[in-house]
Amino acid sequence: MGVETATFISQLSATNPLGTDPISEGDDQIRLVKDVLQKQFTTLGAAAVTTTAAEVNVLDGVTAGTASASKAVVLDSNAAVNAVKTAALHIGASGSETAVTATGAELNYNDITTLGTVQTSKAVTATAAGIVNHADYVVQRPQMKDYSETVAAAGSQTSAFNLDLESGNVQTLTMSGGGTFNIGIINALGSHSNSLTILGTNLGSVTATFYAGAHDGGGNKVYWVDGDDTTNNLLTSSGTDVVTFTSFDGGTKFYGFIAGKDMTNS
Repeated sequence: MGVETATFISQLSATNPLGTDPISEGDDQIRLVKDVLQKQFTTLGAAAVTTTAAEVNVLDGVTAGTASASKAVVLDSNAAVNAVKTAALHIGASGSETAVTATGAELNYNDITTLGTVQTSKAVTATAAGIVNHADYVVQRPQMKDYSETVAAAGSQTSAFNLDLESGNVQTLTMSGGGTFNIGIINALGSHSNSLTILGTNLGSVTATFYAGAHDGGGNKVYWVDGDDTTNNLLTSSGTDVVTFTSFDGGTKFYGFIAGKDMTNS
């Protein structure tokens, strides 16, 4: 039938040469086989290939980027793979790696829902602005140094309104208009001590009554040293006062203290 033609192994016929083919074509057939092998395996060079069939077969059916049991791991075009299981993890440049000693459970502490918001059994993180929202969880046994408190502006008020503890525990407030109305202190943390300090301007220019809870919620009036009273009697009508409110029962009752009345430096 003559010497066959082929470039790759798959093109060679397993039945050639035939027994009836001329012996003179045998050398041509041998050269063809050698040529096909060299074209099929172009990068083997002079090194012996010792890989077994079983070892080569770990590449069979592999999808780049997808890990499969008992198969080779091949990264995808982004140098990524979907999952890896390992008994030890080392990170760093070759020769100077650092062993990761955290367990999987410990690493999962970093699996948070919202950056900057404290969660139970999770690592504490901060937002890009450095804010950590403790979401009313306990911070136990801290040693504080060089700390400050946020000062919130409650604005200038002429009628009933609420002082919201969630805005801050130190607030500025100006009152005017001479009206008579209620002021509520809201969002105290239940069953805990809560405090609010007010740097007030002209607080005595109105007849206002402070209440625990919303100004229209029917809560307890604030307790003062001589019983409940109104701002026009307690505070300065034209000037600066410092007033502190403290609750020991989560905001059911607030106690009022005049820390400074008609404060001036002249």
